[in-house]
Amino acid sequence: MPATTLLTKPPRTPLIGASILAADFAKMGREARSALESGADFLHFDVMDGHFVPNLTMGPDMCRSLHRELPDALIDVHLMVTDPGLFAEPFAAAGAGNLTFHVEAVEDPAALAAAIHELDMTAGIAINPPTDVSRIMPVLDAVDMVLIMSINPGFAGQTFMPEVLDTVRKVASALRPDQRLAIDGGVNRATAPACLAAGCDVLLAATAIYGSEDYAEAVAALRGEAGIVSGSQ
Repeated sequence: MPATTLLTKPPRTPLIGASILAADFAKMGREARSALESGADFLHFDVMDGHFVPNLTMGPDMCRSLHRELPDALIDVHLMVTDPGLFAEPFAAAGAGNLTFHVEAVEDPAALAAAIHELDMTAGIAINPPTDVSRIMPVLDAVDMVLIMSINPGFAGQTFMPEVLDTVRKVASALRPDQRLAIDGGVNRATAPACLAAGCDVLLAATAIYGSEDYAEAVAALRGEAGIVSGSQ
């Protein structure tokens, strides 16, 4: 299945995105390939500008290198930046398949989603835990994926915030069958079942995968496959 249709026509659910923020940056190509070969469906690529969130991470050059190494993989870019519109064209050129921006960062989310679609990427919109769900509801039809943050964004390894599941349930009830609902932050084998029960069909995991000694077992546990016991990270 082409990477650009993975979100709109998923071969299975839930989809598991390996968040490379928790990978070993000195071995990034190997780490990314290993997660995919272990059952992850795509790579989640966190971009932080040190302004919208208190951290600095990766840019288009890293995306380009990963796309060159893994041309068939979906690279799902999550822009945690003050002006996400500036980065749409650079990441499209670098091989990104999906571009997600924050509702808190833009005045016209529908227009930015349309511009992302014009660049042959799918578009996602993210919402932070403190933001009222009413901010995102009017623009759901414009995007392919909604990303609910279950931590305050900035750093991997934070504790899951269960109160965001109320937002998940409200958004899930309003989405079309061809739209995905993702959750990011503190997602592990203990918290994944509640996320799925609330309506998520995309789980983004960083330390739950890259902090594990067995990536395949970690991905299977997130997906809830038979033989995996929930309740421990």
